[in-house]
Amino acid sequence: MKSTKVSLFLIFLTVFIDLLGFGILIPLLPNFAKISLHVDETAVGIAVAVYSLTQFLFNPIFGRLSDKYGRRSIIIYCLLLNALGYVIFAYTKNYYVLLLSRFVSGLGGSSIGVAQAYIADVTTPQNRSKGMSVIGAAFALGFVFGPLTGGVLAHIGGYSLTGFVSAGFSFSAFIVTLIMLPESLPKGKRNLDMLGEKRLFDFGAFKKLFLDKSLGLSVIMFFILTFSNANMFGTFALLGKQHYNFTDLQNGMAYAIIGLTSAFVQGALTFASKYVSDRKVITLGSFCMVVGFALLPVGTNFTQLGIFVAILTLGTGSLQPVILGMVSKNSNQKEQGVILGLNQSFSAIARVLGPLWGGFTFQHLGYQLPFWTGSFFSLTILLFAVFYFKEHITPAPHPN
Repeated sequence: MKSTKVSLFLIFLTVFIDLLGFGILIPLLPNFAKISLHVDETAVGIAVAVYSLTQFLFNPIFGRLSDKYGRRSIIIYCLLLNALGYVIFAYTKNYYVLLLSRFVSGLGGSSIGVAQAYIADVTTPQNRSKGMSVIGAAFALGFVFGPLTGGVLAHIGGYSLTGFVSAGFSFSAFIVTLIMLPESLPKGKRNLDMLGEKRLFDFGAFKKLFLDKSLGLSVIMFFILTFSNANMFGTFALLGKQHYNFTDLQNGMAYAIIGLTSAFVQGALTFASKYVSDRKVITLGSFCMVVGFALLPVGTNFTQLGIFVAILTLGTGSLQPVILGMVSKNSNQKEQGVILGLNQSFSAIARVLGPLWGGFTFQHLGYQLPFWTGSFFSLTILLFAVFYFKEHITPAPHPN
């Protein structure tokens, strides 16, 4: 039990330090692209989507490699790639270099599925959702401190400084992982069936996600959740700038509210997971998402936006670890890396489609549309949880 807590703390620390760098850049990227590189909202959506498209391609590859060679080394290499991507961003002077920086950072960010598999290695099925909340909390806290830091850095030293500081955080996470993080998958528990295979990307493996009904539906719910959120990835900062007349620092504060609320929810789930069913969490969480997304573009001041963001994040913060836990519990133990990597690939596709749709609708159909799209798709999760969850989702873990 003690070693499990230590491992969870170390993976939390690694992901948090790395996501701190990500959090610094994400609220600044849309306005940087518009103001410094003079591109339109659609191009902003493409820049955001490149990151996720890269993750779609490489999440299952890295997950597959981690099942074969272990989790630790994959996480280490990805942290270095993240640092490189941020350095490239610091030197960005045109749109194509920006796309390159997002591609390299997307490679580095493709280790999230591996980190989730790491948690699956060191937790029991009963504690899986609780364990997955560790990564959710790391994301959340990265969004508390990252955007605030990014807003201050952009004000003091410009966008280049934010890139260098982000790279510093990822390199620090690399050092922490290299020195302290133990391997979670001993050689005796690795997937020996893949040792003779030379292919990295197994398109046939995607079928495994839908051969099991409970696993397939869990993946679909995570896809919808991610797509709903992704509609505001490239447009939330633009909404703050154009509709609410926020500065970069105020946008950073708005993102910090997202992170702070999500961190609170993740912490609450850690203690409540034994007493509250997955269905109840998903029902309440999706309802909060429907309301939060719908209200975001109709506010008039920072206070209202903060309240709407808090409602939204109560939903997103609760759904992510619970649905991830469902995906993991319905997966074969020896394929945690590849299944969670494939799930992250599907969510990466959602993060490609979301910013593209969000950027296009923001520019051509009205600034409200990206957020109302998120509300509509969140409603589908709510309806499923209310009417079909008991019938189609099996609570028992997948046989190993």
